[in-house]
Amino acid sequence: MPWEIVKPGTHIDFIGKRRIALALSAALLLAAVVAIPMQGIRLGIDFAGGTEVQLAFAPGVEASDGAIRDVLTGALEIDEPSVVRYGEEGENAFLVKFPGNINEVLEGEPTDGDADVVGRDLIVSLQKAIQGAIGTVSIERVEFVGPRVGEELRRDGLQSLLFAAIAILIYIALRFNTRFAPGAIVAVIHDLCITAGVFVILGMEFDLRILAAMLAILGYSLNDTIIIYDRIRENMELHTSVDLPVVLNQSVNQTLSRTILTSGTTLTALLALYFLGGPVIQPFAFAMILGVLVGTYSSIYIAAPVLLWLERRYGHGAAHEQAEKAKKQKARERKQARA
Repeated sequence: MPWEIVKPGTHIDFIGKRRIALALSAALLLAAVVAIPMQGIRLGIDFAGGTEVQLAFAPGVEASDGAIRDVLTGALEIDEPSVVRYGEEGENAFLVKFPGNINEVLEGEPTDGDADVVGRDLIVSLQKAIQGAIGTVSIERVEFVGPRVGEELRRDGLQSLLFAAIAILIYIALRFNTRFAPGAIVAVIHDLCITAGVFVILGMEFDLRILAAMLAILGYSLNDTIIIYDRIRENMELHTSVDLPVVLNQSVNQTLSRTILTSGTTLTALLALYFLGGPVIQPFAFAMILGVLVGTYSSIYIAAPVLLWLERRYGHGAAHEQAEKAKKQKARERKQARA
């Protein structure tokens, strides 16, 4: 007998718990909104502009994130630097990020001279300060993103999310019908907002890695929603006389095994990426882990209930419920007449 994750005939009342799920999502979104004025939205240098410096220490030098950060904030007076280990631990390499242009941060004000020459001199000053406090170090790479470029990246990133949502709306409307499409859109918007909200609450940075994760979350969440929607459509055509909540519950339970397998295998790969991929890739992996969990949740508790509400209000579900109410009313009247 084959092993099955979810046995046939399993019946979990997902739709009956939709109000609890709605309250949970609303509470998390409210917490994120409250966190915005308290600690703000942290933008990485990709979006806010800033400088990124890659350091490589000589073999045997005992360097750490905290020691580098102390030199930057103390001797160089750089505000809010981000320091992460780059590559394998034995390589002794670090990525240093901080807001502003290195020519201005270390000088204190914009220079009137040759920016390239002054920039090289100040990079040497940074190297000497770290080398004097920690040990032999070399500057492998220096990159600067200006505020205007960061603003363009922010705008393009938001536009890409908007265009993706519009494309999803059109695809679902053509694949199913117009009453299915809003549920899918609400679900993916919910996923993006929850993921972004967790990042705000935890004080994590938004950069191009997170934007890439957001676009991947859009596709993943839509994939799981389409699987459930397909089964809902099939069951709605087969069971026209059955109440819609029963059909939705049946459809979600029938696809539950596939959902668990798909989400489980994806999470396994993402967890390996998070724990073994190093600090540079961890924010992307963390965002994807959140997206997979929230995307699976929203396909069941957001997309299906929105479809239920639309069908009851505008679709065949409304006519079916009215017919059921009329039938029950006639039964009561006959019972009263016999009494």
